[in-house]
Amino acid sequence: MKLSEAIKKAELEGKAIGHFNISNLEAFNAITKTAKKLNVPVIIGVSEGERDFFGIQNAVALVRATREDINNADQISDEGSNGFEIFLNADHTYSYERCVEAINAGFDAVIIDCASKPHEENVAITKQVVEYAKNYSAKNGREVLVEGELGYIGQSSKVLEKLPEGVNIDPNSLTQPEEAKSFTEETGVDLLAPAVGNVHGLIKGGNPALNIERIKELKNACVVNGQNIPVVLHGASGITDDELRQAILAGVSIVHYNTELRVAYKDALEQSLKSTEEVAPYKYLKSAEDAVAEVVEQKLKIMNGL
Repeated sequence: MKLSEAIKKAELEGKAIGHFNISNLEAFNAITKTAKKLNVPVIIGVSEGERDFFGIQNAVALVRATREDINNADQISDEGSNGFEIFLNADHTYSYERCVEAINAGFDAVIIDCASKPHEENVAITKQVVEYAKNYSAKNGREVLVEGELGYIGQSSKVLEKLPEGVNIDPNSLTQPEEAKSFTEETGVDLLAPAVGNVHGLIKGGNPALNIERIKELKNACVVNGQNIPVVLHGASGITDDELRQAILAGVSIVHYNTELRVAYKDALEQSLKSTEEVAPYKYLKSAEDAVAEVVEQKLKIMNGL
């Protein structure tokens, strides 16, 4: 199944696909094992920094190997293909060159994040990435989706004292339907990541509330060739379960999580190291993997109505 098909299926069923970032094998295992357990699709995300640390080819190889396992299981199953599908996304990529690198490596999707740049520059670079991806797809017979960002929501994945510098959650400062429509038409992006009150990172005093009405407006405004452009919610860490459900009902098709996973991993690892004399990594890292899996399961259940 292609990613575009998985997104469409989720939308028709009133669900969203979970997107979770990794920078090590424990996180990858936690995410994929949980998605397989729940029998739901999942997207593995690796940002520029995560790709540099983890290895871009390592990420591609892991996803391909997992797909082979799925296909082999389907061949011997009387029930046929199940709901577990895995996709790989080059999260938050800030240049045309790094997008090309990910596309050529075998990613299913790339995010060109020029939201902090002047609007004209954002449009120009995003359009350039879209053109490369479409040419690549036509030449190689492999779908690659391109996601554009419109509206700045910060760039860090940390626990913060306050809103990131440059982020404004006033309704007039969020992504506007008219500009989103123009942006998607000019660039030809397959997916849109807007600013709708979401913020990257966890704010200690509580993250701001999502503007659910704005999500609806953006979903309705962005129509290309008779099809609504899928809306992607970044910075979902810190939003409430009820807000997540409302956002999906309003039109969000993919939901990104990273900070909550990192916090769960770090806290569990610290406790593990304090309470054991073990020096074998596979023993003291197990609790960190389990902690990430617990967060992923909670989110996937909500996104899939389980």
